[in-house]
Amino acid sequence: MKTISLKIDDHIFQETEKIVGELQQARNRYINEALASYNRIQRRKLLKEQLAFESELVREDSMEVLADFDDTLLETLPKD
Repeated sequence: MKTISLKIDDHIFQETEKIVGELQQARNRYINEALASYNRIQRRKLLKEQLAFESELVREDSMEVLADFDDTLLETLPKD
């Protein structure tokens, strides 16, 4: 476990203290859970951005493969 010192805006601290009191939960536990939740959100956001980037990289190739597939499919259909 690591110990850190951080500065929290007064209004965020006051809101946190109120919620921690209502939940009857230790402030440390509350902040740990909040950071874990925020980390999950940020990890998903980063993954989404990475997937969008990689999808764009292969987009043109994918379209060419689909066009080739369509051509091959048309070639196999009986001609009237």
